[in-house]
Amino acid sequence: MEHASAAAIIDARGTVTGWSDGARRLTGYPAEEAVGRPVRELLAEEPPPDVVAARAGTVVLRHRDGTSVALPLRACEVLGPDGAAGGFVVTAEQPGGAEPTLAGQAFQQASMSMSVFDPHQRYLRLNDVACQVMGVPEEALLGRDYSETVEEAEHSRGFEWHLRHVAETGEPIHYESYTRAPSGSRYHAWNIEMWPVRNALDEFVGVALAAFDSTEQHWARQRLALLNEAADAIGTTLDVVRTAEELISLVVPRFADFASADLFEWVLGPDEPPSMLPEDLVLRRVAHGSVTEGTPEAAVHLGFTDVYPPYSPPARAMREGRAVLSRAGEPAFDRWVRERNARAPKGKRYREGAHSMIAVPLRARGTTLGVAVAVRIGASDPYVPDDAALAGELASRAAVCVDNSRRFARERSTALALQHSLLPRGLPGQAAVEVAHRYLPSGSLAGIGGDWFDVIPLSGSRVALVVGDVVGHGISSSATMGRLCTAVRTLADVDLPPDELLTHLDDLVTHLAADDSDDEVAELGATCLYAVYDPVSRRLTFAAAGHPPPALVLPDGTAECVPMIAGPPLGVGGLPFEAGEVELPEGAIVALYTDGLVEDRDRDIDHATSELCRALTAPASSLDALCDTVLKAVLPEEPSDDVALLLARTRALGDDRVATWDIPPDPAHVAQARQAATEQLTAWGLDEAAFVTELVVSELVTNAIRYGEPPVQLRLIRDRTLICEVSDGSSTSPHLRRAHAYDEGGRGLLLVAQLTQRWGSRQTGSGKTIWAEQQLPPD
Repeated sequence: MEHASAAAIIDARGTVTGWSDGARRLTGYPAEEAVGRPVRELLAEEPPPDVVAARAGTVVLRHRDGTSVALPLRACEVLGPDGAAGGFVVTAEQPGGAEPTLAGQAFQQASMSMSVFDPHQRYLRLNDVACQVMGVPEEALLGRDYSETVEEAEHSRGFEWHLRHVAETGEPIHYESYTRAPSGSRYHAWNIEMWPVRNALDEFVGVALAAFDSTEQHWARQRLALLNEAADAIGTTLDVVRTAEELISLVVPRFADFASADLFEWVLGPDEPPSMLPEDLVLRRVAHGSVTEGTPEAAVHLGFTDVYPPYSPPARAMREGRAVLSRAGEPAFDRWVRERNARAPKGKRYREGAHSMIAVPLRARGTTLGVAVAVRIGASDPYVPDDAALAGELASRAAVCVDNSRRFARERSTALALQHSLLPRGLPGQAAVEVAHRYLPSGSLAGIGGDWFDVIPLSGSRVALVVGDVVGHGISSSATMGRLCTAVRTLADVDLPPDELLTHLDDLVTHLAADDSDDEVAELGATCLYAVYDPVSRRLTFAAAGHPPPALVLPDGTAECVPMIAGPPLGVGGLPFEAGEVELPEGAIVALYTDGLVEDRDRDIDHATSELCRALTAPASSLDALCDTVLKAVLPEEPSDDVALLLARTRALGDDRVATWDIPPDPAHVAQARQAATEQLTAWGLDEAAFVTELVVSELVTNAIRYGEPPVQLRLIRDRTLICEVSDGSSTSPHLRRAHAYDEGGRGLLLVAQLTQRWGSRQTGSGKTIWAEQQLPPD
C-alpha cells in the first residue's frame, strides 16, 4: 500500500479496523472517528452489485461535511493463518496526487481535455487540462453529476445526451461543437471523442472522453468559407453603395461585432481620383452593421462624412496601404474609442468591451477608395494576424467590385450623355405626321445600348421615319449609333429610296468594321428600319435591315404588324434589301420600335408583339399618352435592353392643296405653265408669292424641256411652305455653276437658289424631280 493515496482495513464483520492519512484527506474523517465504525455508515449510497461482485468500481462515500464523494475503490481480500477470509484492504487514489504509473501520468499530463464518468454521468477522473477547462480542481468535481457542474444551456444538454447515449448503447461517438468553456467567456471549437470503458470481465464500468481544442482549425475553415462566399456575395450589382453593404453583411456577425465602410467623395461622383491622398482624410459613411439592432456603436450616420485624424488606425491603414490590427490598451486604439464616445455619447455603453479592431484600406488598381473597419466587442476572441490577412483579402475583393461599379457608373453616364446628345431633342417641323417618342436606357449590367430614332423632313412634304439598334452596349455602341444616325441623315438628304439607302448604309458598316482593328468594332453590327411617308399619295414606303416590322393602327381601331421582309442586319454585306409599300388612311398610327420592346429571354416574342398591338389600340388622349400606355403594358418591370419607340399619326394633303400639270416638251408652253401657276396661287390666296413662283416655274420648266426628257410635269404643293416641283424623264441631276460675264445662260438655278428657302433634286423611278421651297407668310 505504499503507492496508495488512501487505504482502509475492514474486518470480516464490516467494521473499519485501519484508516490511513490519505483516507482522512478524502473523507474528512480522522482515524479516531473512522476506526471501529461499520463501513456502511461511511457510504452515501449502496454500491452497485457489479461493483461488489468485481470488488472494484466507483463507490459514493459520505464526506464528513455531509457532501457525497464518488471514488474509484479497489478491495483486496486478506486471508488468515488458516486461509480463511479475515477482511479486506480497500484502496483509493487521491485526486491531484502524483500518478504512480506511466499510463496515469500520460493521462494526467495530456495536452487535451480528458475525463472519465461512471455509468450515471458522475465524474470519476479529470486530467489537468480538463480541470482548467472547468475552472475548478478535480476534488470539487469527483462524484458529482455532470449536469450539476455546468450552466443550463443547449450545448450542455447536448454534451450530457452524448454521455447517456454512449452509456446506453456502448458505442463510441465523435462530434464537434462550438461552445463557451465553463471557465471562460469566449467560445471554443471542440473535437470530442467519447467511448465506453469496460473492465477485465468486459463489463461496462464508465465513459471516457477526450476533447481537443480545435479553435484555430475552426477559424481557419471559417476564414476559407468566408473567402469562398465573398466571391459570390460581393459585387452582385454594379452599384457602389450596394457593394459596400454586401461586404458589411458578409462580415457581421461572422467576423465582426461591428463593421463599417467609408468611401471618398470622388468615388461616389463623376470626379477622377486625386494623384495622392489629401492631408485631411474626409470620407462618407456608405454602410455599417452590427450584431446589435440599430447599429448603436456607429458614431457616424449613414450618408454623413467623417474626418480621420492621422493617429487613428483607419488613417494609418489608408496611408500605409495595409491592414492595421490594434487592441485595447494600445494608445491609438484607446484614443480612437474615446473620440468615438465623445462624438456619439449615446453609443458609449455599446462600445464598452471593444477589445480589438482591424482597419483595412479599400484599394483597387493602385488607388485607395476608402476604408473598412471591423471591431470585436465583449466575449468574442480578439483579432489575430491571420484575421488581418483575411480582412485584407475581403477588402481587396470589395474594393475591386466598388471600382468596377464606379467605372461602370461613369461609363454609363458618359454613354447616356453621348447618346442623348446624338438623339433628336426637338423633332424638326413638318406637316406629314404628328410624332411622339420615348427612349428608355437599359438598367442592366451590360450598360447603355445603341438604340436610336429620327424624323427627317424630305422634299415634297414627305418625311422619313427611322429607328435602329447597334449591337453591343457602352460608349462604343453609342459612338457607332452616332455615326449611323449621321449617315442616315446624309443619305436621306440625297433622297434615296429605302432599300437603296439601306444598301449604302450596309456598305458603310462593313467598311467601318474592316477599317478598324479594334475587337469591339470588328464585331460591329446593327439593325435599322427606314420608312418614307408621302402625305400627297398617302403611301408609306419602307425597308428593314434585320429589324422588327412596324405596327399599324387604322382609324377603325384595328392594329397589326405590317408584313415585310426584314432583310439581313447591317454589316453582313452582299445581300439585298427589299422595299415594301402600303397606302394609309389619314389618321393612321405607325409604330416603329427597337427589339428591346418585344424581345427578352423570358418572353415569347409573338406574345409580346400581340400585347404591343393590343396596347396601341387603347384609348389615349394624345400620342404622348399612348407612348406611356404602350411601355407600361408591354415592357417587363426590369427591361434587359434599351427601348426606343416612335409613334407617327399620318396626315394627308388633299386635292385642294396640290395642283399638277403635264407640260408638253415645247419651249412655247413655258408661258402657259407660268400662267397656270399664277392662277393657282390666286386661288390659294398667295398672290404675294406669284413673282418668285413665276420665275422658279419658268426656270425649272425651261431646263426640263431643254435638257431633260419627256414626260415633263409641274406640281405645286401648298403646305407649311410653297413647294414647286418639276419632273422629267432624265436621270441627270442639275448643279449650280457660276456664269461668266459673256455667258448667255447658266444663271437660272443660281437665281432660284437665291430667291427660295431651299432647293434640290431627287431621283424617281422614271427620272428625276427638281424642287424648290418658298417660305409662306404666316396665316
